[in-house]
Amino acid sequence: MPQPVIINTHTHTHTSDSLSVHSGVMMVEHLLLLTLLISGAHGIALEDMKGPLDHKVLDIPEATPVPYAIFQFTSAKADVNGYRLSGDSQGVAISDDGWLYLTKPLDWEQQTIHHLEIEALIDDEPVDGPYSVALNVLDVNDHAPVFSQDVYSGEVMEHSLPGVQIVKVSAFDDDNPETPHAELNFSIISQIPNTLGVPLFQINGQTGEISTTPAGVWLIYGAREARGSSDVLRKKFEDFCGPVHNVPYDQNPFFTCVERAETLRLDALLDPDYYLIVRVEDLGGGAENALSSTAWVNIAVRQNLWVNPGPIVIKENFKAQYPMLIGTVTSNDQSAMYRLTQKEREIKFPFLINPAGEIYVTEELDREEKATYVLVVFAEDEQGVLLESPMEILITVQDENDNAPKCGINVFEVQENELVGSAVGKLNVHDADDEETTNALLTYTLLSQDPPPNKFRVDTVTGNILVATAGFSLTHTPQYTLRVLVKDGAPGSPAGRNLWFVLLIYGTITLSEDEPLGTAVVTIKATDADDPGTGSSKVEYHVVAGDPGGVFAVEVDEVTGEGRLVITQPLDFETTASYRLQIDARNPEPLVSGVEYDERATTFVTVEILDVDEPPVFDMDVLEVTVPENLTVGATVLKMVAKDPEGREILFKLEGDERGWLQMDSSSGELKTKQKLDFEEARQLSVRVVAYEKNAPEKQAERDVSIQIVDVNDNIPQLVRSQAFICTKERKPVVLSARDADSAPYGEPFTFALGLKKERSNNWELKAVDGTSATLHLKKAPPSDQTLKIPISIKDNAGMGVTHLFEVRVCNCTELGYCYTEPGTHRWKYSLSTTIGILGGTFAFISEKRVKGRGARRNNLFKYYKTVKVGKYRV
Repeated sequence: MPQPVIINTHTHTHTSDSLSVHSGVMMVEHLLLLTLLISGAHGIALEDMKGPLDHKVLDIPEATPVPYAIFQFTSAKADVNGYRLSGDSQGVAISDDGWLYLTKPLDWEQQTIHHLEIEALIDDEPVDGPYSVALNVLDVNDHAPVFSQDVYSGEVMEHSLPGVQIVKVSAFDDDNPETPHAELNFSIISQIPNTLGVPLFQINGQTGEISTTPAGVWLIYGAREARGSSDVLRKKFEDFCGPVHNVPYDQNPFFTCVERAETLRLDALLDPDYYLIVRVEDLGGGAENALSSTAWVNIAVRQNLWVNPGPIVIKENFKAQYPMLIGTVTSNDQSAMYRLTQKEREIKFPFLINPAGEIYVTEELDREEKATYVLVVFAEDEQGVLLESPMEILITVQDENDNAPKCGINVFEVQENELVGSAVGKLNVHDADDEETTNALLTYTLLSQDPPPNKFRVDTVTGNILVATAGFSLTHTPQYTLRVLVKDGAPGSPAGRNLWFVLLIYGTITLSEDEPLGTAVVTIKATDADDPGTGSSKVEYHVVAGDPGGVFAVEVDEVTGEGRLVITQPLDFETTASYRLQIDARNPEPLVSGVEYDERATTFVTVEILDVDEPPVFDMDVLEVTVPENLTVGATVLKMVAKDPEGREILFKLEGDERGWLQMDSSSGELKTKQKLDFEEARQLSVRVVAYEKNAPEKQAERDVSIQIVDVNDNIPQLVRSQAFICTKERKPVVLSARDADSAPYGEPFTFALGLKKERSNNWELKAVDGTSATLHLKKAPPSDQTLKIPISIKDNAGMGVTHLFEVRVCNCTELGYCYTEPGTHRWKYSLSTTIGILGGTFAFISEKRVKGRGARRNNLFKYYKTVKVGKYRV
């Protein structure tokens, strides 16, 4: 515990002053007791509260109870019996024995520094000083943060992506902004309603920006109404359109009326869909002794007009006036310009879109030519910047029965010992109509067999040729001809087609689909009874049917006259699994009149192709896609489509993703985002997608994918520097410069504006210099040095931005341009001890050149002291 200390006071002998003397003694005793209590509570020795009369800086907490002892000064002069206090001394006093104390609490918000001067007296005559004493008022957390508004309002579009800013709240705190007392943190403490049980909104604790959470994608326009309910629409019709007189509802254009009435709503926020209670706390938030306040945020959900009108079904061969309207899209931006492309790389594109967003088909469609189309609609501004996410619309062409069954090559083998019920083969018949409809449903009827008796039967549904009776003989009957009726369509359908064809049973040649070109398949020989060695006996061979693609050709041996059937084009099991080739033998010279070629100059060769495992095949060669940089993590960028020719299961993998922003669903082929895309870091991604067989990974195909990233306005302009000073003598303008990481049109040019209230802005003026800078001008010098925080609003070319506080120190500068600042008041300047050391050396120099007269010496010393340079500043 501190030892008792006796404070000697100057005692007046006048009787009339006895009361004041008594009061002074009581006050000093009270002051001494308070000093002892404070020093004991804070571990401050009483000796530390005393010192020689000198220049000094003292820290005083604001709102300190009075009387409060600050410091006891002791003059080096002998016989001092009093002290005099001047300067900003309101609420501060000094006793005759040098105790500086408070008579009323100080307020940091009113004045942060009190500049005093103290002189030592002998009988009211100054003998020491004056000395400068600065009382630095320390802020305490005595002001709760206050919102700039009691109620905020904002709108959010339904199904918005997470992170889209809805509204920004702001608050201010009168406490010292350089301390945690004014360090604010925002939080949402309540969401009404909360039917899903999860937060749909989030707030940035530092900036106060409110946006949607990932769960906010479920926000629905008009969520409190029964959407599509006739009762709701009927009520709206009655509310908006007045009574209806004997007219059925279904004959009233109430949908149009309701739509028109709803567009006349003055403010959708008058009836918000959600209420948020937002809290702001000082001390950085979360502290037990933090002060706080709350505000309401009203949020209305706005309808998203960018809605996919598909899938759209168009009947093939539809007779109508073209172009024919098939759908409409509407952007949420009324100035949007629409562009239509096709997702697949197809030359024919019979669709167009007009400036109103109406989509038309320009001609009749043929399902057998193309069954589906994927239209990609873009909504852009005049510079081609996306205003909405690209929309894919599926167009399906509906089938009609406009194709008759077509017979392929049908050649089968029958063994002499073939058993009854054995399958000879399946008729190769194809109908180009939609297999999922009755238009391609085929039924088979066996009409006749040659020669009889009937040795075969046909399955009416599958078209399989089956053995009906046994006992085949190659010697007696080497071949059979069957007549089969094939009909498409549902039973009894008038749209059915009949097909007659002849079935010949021959031997079959089997080839692998990877047989090399030039391979000889079979050798054939025709004979001619004309004179050998003449044009009349020379034989030419021609494949006249069964090979429309020219896969086979016959090469003639000029010596032997034989023909060799060879492969001239690659075989493909998936395209054609078998061939029935009709080969005719002809002379180069024409036959004489009356002689004609018959079946003896024709032969048939059946070639069956064996399947070989081939790698997967992508449906597109070059893949390019454009996505915005604010695409949700996990969203699908592109769906890869590949098929295996043999129908085996395939998987996908991703290669070349150096940034690790993407991921591939190995089963579905969906290329998705794994990390947030950043246009400022990379404007294009080039990756490779590999499709491979699950059970044979070496069977693979790959495609390059180019992803163009579109910039969105996700950065705001930032000041390059936030501090400056202005000398009142010259008042040169301060140059403000800003930068923005976004590219055009979301970057420069910037718009600078003062955020001051109108009545306070007359003393400041802001002038634009170029697209990235402006100058701040001080019109009139203030009566004293001040440090001011000027709110500067900076917005980018798209109108996005915030208000920044720019700190300006306005001061009466010295000849070298430095501001006067009390030494030791800032932690980055020289300390008091250093300052005293400098002054001590200066005073020693001056003492050699004394000036006669105590008052003149004191005045000159004080004048010189005010011009001594301490650190960067002059005092």
